[in-house]
Amino acid sequence: MTAVGIDAVEIRTGKLELDLAETFAPAKGESPEKYTKGLGLHASSFPDAYEDIVTMGANAAHRLMERKGLEPDDVGRIDVATESAFDNSKPVSTYIAGCLEQVYDGDFHHANKGERKFACVAGTQSIDDAYNWIRAGRHRGRKAIVVATDTALYARGDPGEATQGAGAVALLIGEDPDLVELSPEQGFGSADETDFLKPNQQFPSVDGKRSVQVYLARMREAVEDFESVWGEIEPEDFQLVPFHTPFPGMVQKAALLGFRHMTRNTGIEEALAAEIGRQPRPEAFDDEDAFRDAISEYTDKLKETETYAEWYDDVIEPTLTISRQVGNWYTGSVHVARISSLKQALEAGEDLTGKRLLVGSYGSGAQAEIHAETVQPGWEAEIAELDVDEQLESRYSISFEEYEHIHDVHNHDTDTQADAEEFTTPEEEFVFDGWGRMGERKYRYVE
Repeated sequence: MTAVGIDAVEIRTGKLELDLAETFAPAKGESPEKYTKGLGLHASSFPDAYEDIVTMGANAAHRLMERKGLEPDDVGRIDVATESAFDNSKPVSTYIAGCLEQVYDGDFHHANKGERKFACVAGTQSIDDAYNWIRAGRHRGRKAIVVATDTALYARGDPGEATQGAGAVALLIGEDPDLVELSPEQGFGSADETDFLKPNQQFPSVDGKRSVQVYLARMREAVEDFESVWGEIEPEDFQLVPFHTPFPGMVQKAALLGFRHMTRNTGIEEALAAEIGRQPRPEAFDDEDAFRDAISEYTDKLKETETYAEWYDDVIEPTLTISRQVGNWYTGSVHVARISSLKQALEAGEDLTGKRLLVGSYGSGAQAEIHAETVQPGWEAEIAELDVDEQLESRYSISFEEYEHIHDVHNHDTDTQADAEEFTTPEEEFVFDGWGRMGERKYRYVE
C-alpha cells in the first residue's frame, strides 16, 4: 500500500508581537510569572492591519507551492480549517484560491474546496478528508493543500486574553510523503459539551475549568479508542507526542495523565513502585470517589519523579517551543506543535527517520483524535526549509496601547480595518484590500 501523509508544511505567523511579561502583565497589574510559568507563554502573535486569516493562509500556501514546485493543476483540493471565518456561506478556501490565482498562470477551477469547522480539531479533520480522498483513488495523482488559519481573540478583560494568537499552517498531503506517513488507525473521544463556544459571535464564551476537564476526558477516551485498533501503547513506542496546545500549561496536564496511562502494567510502573507505589486499581476500592482520590495522589507523586521529568523533557517539551512565542492558533496549534518538535530534533542532530509521533488533536464542543505518524527519510530537508525563526525575530513588538488598537482593528463589530494604522510594511505577500460591492473582502498581492 502506497504511503499517504504530510509531504511538506509551511507556517505564517502574524507580524506583530505582544510580550506578555514585559508589556501585558504590567498593564494588567499582574505578575509576569502568571503567564510565563502558569500558562507557559512568553508572547502572542497578532496580525497587522493588512493581515487576516486569508492573507496568512494564502501566504503560507504560496510559499509551500513555490518551494515544492507546484502549479494549480497539481492541486486537487484546498481545504481550510478555521474558527475565525467571517462568512457563513462562502468558504475561506475560495478566497485563498483567488489569492493564489493572482500569482499563477493557471487556476484552481477543477480543485475541490471546502471549509471545516469543529473548533481546534478541524485542521486534523481536514487532513483526514485529504487522506481519505487519496486512499479512495479520487485524487488523479494530485495533492491536497490543507490550511489551518485563525486569529484567536478574546474579549478584552476576559481571563483567556493572554492566550490569544494568530497565524496559519499550510500542509501538503500526498502519496509517498517527505515528512510523515499517517497511520490508518485513529482513536476518537467525542461528546456534546459547552466548554467553549461562539454562538453567532466572534469572541468565545468559555468555562475555563470545565474546558480543561473536557479536554482531558476526551483525550483519555481517544487514547483508549486508539488502543483498541493499534494495541496498547507504551512510552518507548513514540519519540515525540505533539498535543493540541491552547497554552503549554494545558499540555502539561494532558502529558502527565498520558504518561500514567502508558506506564500502567509496564516495567516503568514496577521500577517506580518502590518510590511512589503502584498505580491504584479500581477493584481495590469500595467506591469511585475513593479510587479517584487515590489516583490523584499517585499522579501528584508521579509528576515529581525523575523518570517522568526525563520523559517530559525529551518527548513533550520540544513540542512547545514555538507555541510559547506565538500563543494559541486554534486549528493550527497541534500542527505548530508537530513543526516545533521536528524542528527541535533537527537542531539537536537527532535522526528521527522511521520514528513515530503520537499526535493528539482536540476541539472544544468537544472531540479529540489520536493517531500515529511515522517520520520519513526526507523530513530533515523539509524542516530545514522553514523560516520560522526569521519570522519570529522580525515581528514588530507592540505597546499595550497598540495592542488595544490592533484588537479593535480585528474586532468584526468595529469595521475599522480598511483605514487602520499599519505597523509594518508588506512585501511579496497577499494583503487585505478593502471590501467589494457585496460586502466581500478583497485581496491583492504586493510585490
